[in-house]
Amino acid sequence: SGVMETKSDQALVGVQNYLEKAAQPLQRGAPLRFHISSRTDSGVHALCNAAHVDLSRTPGRPQIRGEQLLLGLNALLRPEPIRILSVHRVANTFHARFSALSRTYIYRLLLGCAHHSQVPVFEQDLCWAPAGGPLNIPAMQEAAQFLVGTHDFSTFRSVHSDTPFQSPVRTIFQVDIQPSPGFLSHHYEHRDLEFWEVKVKGRSFVYRQVRRMVGALVAVGQGKLAPHHIKELLEVRDPLAFPPNAMAPPSGLFLKSVEY
Repeated sequence: SGVMETKSDQALVGVQNYLEKAAQPLQRGAPLRFHISSRTDSGVHALCNAAHVDLSRTPGRPQIRGEQLLLGLNALLRPEPIRILSVHRVANTFHARFSALSRTYIYRLLLGCAHHSQVPVFEQDLCWAPAGGPLNIPAMQEAAQFLVGTHDFSTFRSVHSDTPFQSPVRTIFQVDIQPSPGFLSHHYEHRDLEFWEVKVKGRSFVYRQVRRMVGALVAVGQGKLAPHHIKELLEVRDPLAFPPNAMAPPSGLFLKSVEY
């Protein structure tokens, strides 16, 4: 349902809501607020996200140990697909979002499926199987290099951004496209399925930037765009110039790590 807090009248509940509900018994009075590093959309996955929370203890009560907090939160989160992997005490100057040096995303592509019903059951909602036959991977790898560096990514920002006045200039350190093993892939070796990962590392991203970048690269792989068109899309600096219906779906996107 996405990582960010949703309001009480919404059907979908964000990861932040669950975290704050689980941690609230630790502090009576003022509501707890989690600050999360990366605002993943509904349908997007996180292998490892990061958040911070400020806890104040009444005088005389012992400090909460990290291991104690880890076990307590996971016990309360148990029914949900959310797990706390580690807990660390940090300085008051630390901020989960603004202290991050970079974020690494993985987008998983599945090739060889003529129809969505051919996606292995263990891969449902965990990858994107673009229609239209094989992709020209070398062309995609050539196009990806135009995205590396510091650019104005206005064309790759969604027109529905809730922060339209935020600077569209972003720095991308890495865009790699490499083969990848599938989950339990040895069970369907007899099928001509190929998994590929698009790895994107950057300091920060504008709204839906990674999904639009991957969608444009897939369009190159399908022959709908040439590699140099990626450079031209950057230069035009207009979100309306982005090819219609080319944004990659959320299911294949994973936040892999946040670096501090």
